[in-house]
Amino acid sequence: MHRLSRRSLSAILRNGGARYRNAAATISSSSPFNDKIGETDAKPRLYSVLTAGSGNNVGSTKALNQRNECFLGKRYESTAAASDSSDQPAEKYEYQAEVSRLMDLIVNSLYSNKDVFLRELIRHVFVPTVNNFSGFFNASDALDKLRFLSVTQPELAKDGVDLDIRISTDKDNGIITIADSGIGMTREELVDCLGTIAQSGTAKFLKALKDSKDSGSDSNLIGQFGVGFYSAFLVSDKVVVSTKSPKSDKQYVWEGEANSSSYTIREETEPEKLIPRGTHLTLYLKRDDKGFAHPEKIQKLVKNYSQFVSFPIYTWQEKGYTKEVEVDDDPTEAKQDDQDEKVEVYGDFLFLLQQKKKKTKKIVEKYWDWELTNETQPIWLRNPKEVSTEDYNEFYKKTFNEYLDPLASSHFTTEGEVEFRSILYVPAVAPTGKDDVVNPKTKNIRLYVKRVFISDDFDGELFPRYLSFVKGVVDSNDLPLNVSREILQESRIVRIMRKRLVRKAFDMILGISMSENRDDYERFWENFGKHLKLGCIEDRENHKRLAPLLRFFSSQSEEEMISLDEYVENMKPEQKDIYYLASDSVTSAKNTPFLEKLLEKDLEVLFLVDPIDEVAVQNLKSYKEKNFVDISKEDLDLGDKNEEKEKEMKQEFGQTCDWIKQRLGDKVASVQISNRLSTSPCVLVSGKFGWSANMERLMKAQTMGDNSSLDFMRGRRVFEINPQHPIIKTLDAACKSSPNDEEALRAIDLLYDTALVSSGFTPESPAQLGGKIYEMMGMALSGRWGSAAPVDAGGFQQISQTPEAEVIEPVEAGSQK
Repeated sequence: MHRLSRRSLSAILRNGGARYRNAAATISSSSPFNDKIGETDAKPRLYSVLTAGSGNNVGSTKALNQRNECFLGKRYESTAAASDSSDQPAEKYEYQAEVSRLMDLIVNSLYSNKDVFLRELIRHVFVPTVNNFSGFFNASDALDKLRFLSVTQPELAKDGVDLDIRISTDKDNGIITIADSGIGMTREELVDCLGTIAQSGTAKFLKALKDSKDSGSDSNLIGQFGVGFYSAFLVSDKVVVSTKSPKSDKQYVWEGEANSSSYTIREETEPEKLIPRGTHLTLYLKRDDKGFAHPEKIQKLVKNYSQFVSFPIYTWQEKGYTKEVEVDDDPTEAKQDDQDEKVEVYGDFLFLLQQKKKKTKKIVEKYWDWELTNETQPIWLRNPKEVSTEDYNEFYKKTFNEYLDPLASSHFTTEGEVEFRSILYVPAVAPTGKDDVVNPKTKNIRLYVKRVFISDDFDGELFPRYLSFVKGVVDSNDLPLNVSREILQESRIVRIMRKRLVRKAFDMILGISMSENRDDYERFWENFGKHLKLGCIEDRENHKRLAPLLRFFSSQSEEEMISLDEYVENMKPEQKDIYYLASDSVTSAKNTPFLEKLLEKDLEVLFLVDPIDEVAVQNLKSYKEKNFVDISKEDLDLGDKNEEKEKEMKQEFGQTCDWIKQRLGDKVASVQISNRLSTSPCVLVSGKFGWSANMERLMKAQTMGDNSSLDFMRGRRVFEINPQHPIIKTLDAACKSSPNDEEALRAIDLLYDTALVSSGFTPESPAQLGGKIYEMMGMALSGRWGSAAPVDAGGFQQISQTPEAEVIEPVEAGSQK
């Protein structure tokens, strides 16, 4: 590594400003700790000339060179010393049986995601002991405990060392060192905390592990029962802990291996390895896990899992700065290009001097230094009144890798029975695949426990799948550090959190719908409208919150969608129900015969043109005490019933209805007089409890549809006729005069097939229907524009021969022939 000269150091201090500190030291390799165990300091120890210049908004920090001399010289020495390098003999201890079993499970089968080991070692696992002593091992907990105890015992923090965590790596040898300046541990605490597990937690942990294995699910239980330290063995063959407690005058070293049933504890006697206070944890990584020793990998894990830990976390990183250096002249270049003319006056003489121009180039000087990694303070811990919209949007883009601002955000704190903080966002656009309605496993919600990232892999535990598009962070103090899927599903705390999160999400969406800018909700509905319709099917408890958010086209608003509230406001005073019609498009819906009478009465009808619309509305059933009514089904009540007129019509056309029913047979359940037609002769409506024509079409199109259920679910079909139409009047006359006439019976068949198509159903034999139409067209057009030429057997017209003209001689008057 490059050693800075005085000249270079002066340049740095002159040009770097506040960025570089003036600590006079030399630079080591990629780690500030010893590279190998058992080596003496034959080579000079090297320290960074430059210290981290970034500000710390998490806690109070100072530059490395401003700490006391003892801490600067000895804090960053290796804590991993071999047992033979010390004169003090090491004492050997045996693990408890439960600890041995636990380590075997951790190493071999417990946890699939090894990235979590660093999170466990940095932050928050409370390790109870059999002697009811509360010992904190992990780095952040050690700092928390020291800060807490120093209030009543100021002598514990007399060294004046800043409270922080420092992580360095040696990627060549596969070593990670985690150092904290916390409370440390005595010999007894080492035995109690690292050699045993609380009896109350052991059986509970093993039972939970067995249950999770039996259920075939992936366990995520590390840290929940006081086993966070042992997660180090996920990636390590050997772990060395060097710790110094202010309660003791001695520093002790704990050493254990993954496949061993025992561990050793010895006193640290080497002066250069003594620390004033705290703990150094050194991990000797397995061969397959040495990738964790890269500085970039450690920095990524800290930012992902421990970004918002309340204490500053520094990582040992390679850095660089640009400087100019002189270069030798190129002899092949012309001297004229490298010289500047300079004129000086001495008395009455002018002297032309040649001053040689020095050549320089810029180079990047590499060095290693501590870098603050968790410099971002959690935005959700701040007062919402102090956070601007730009801050929320910036946090959203950075956290979820988005490029557009969200449509809305909600920052809230829930207190009382369950306490948690959260920030929720509604994205501006849906994901590219748009498959999140079907797949609820998204990474849109990031769960934190006491500012420590836990997971973003959820399957509907915090949000139902129809709200899976909502993004945000949730920070709870009531949940354990590691939350397994089984705990999320069974926890009462999680159920309460889910209800409140869903309620806040609805409030946020409702705010968009009530915004003065109507385009915002149109964008939202275009991207996430199907999600809300799915909610009408899956979440009956929130129907009252979902219904006001729905949007549909209607017979009076074909270009712009309206809400149910707008529909209710436009209802006629005598109108009792909300009418709707399901179809495949607005064009198809507005031309259907079902609308004729309703349009005459100026009654608005909702057009359900999305495949999911009909099922969603059927699940809603009503809105503001107004029932949803499908106008394509039988027994339609428009509020204008005249029983006497209906009775007269049935008496007049009852025979005709029976005649048509006899001809159609089982194709229809009955033939009735219609009250919904005005210009069409007939229409085919669905039974009250069967599928509509639109639903029947959708079910036939299903890839995995069951054809055997189509006949059952299709239900009854009712053939309704319009007694005022000329065709029906003609058939009525035929029924009374010639009921067996073949032309009249064929007209009934054609009438049924035509009603089948116009009502949205699919004919069973389209080719046969086409043949009937061609035949009727031939009958209608026959002889209209002249006699039709006869056709021979070959299909060609026979052209008759023109007779020869007869010559008639003129005859005089009175003459005889």
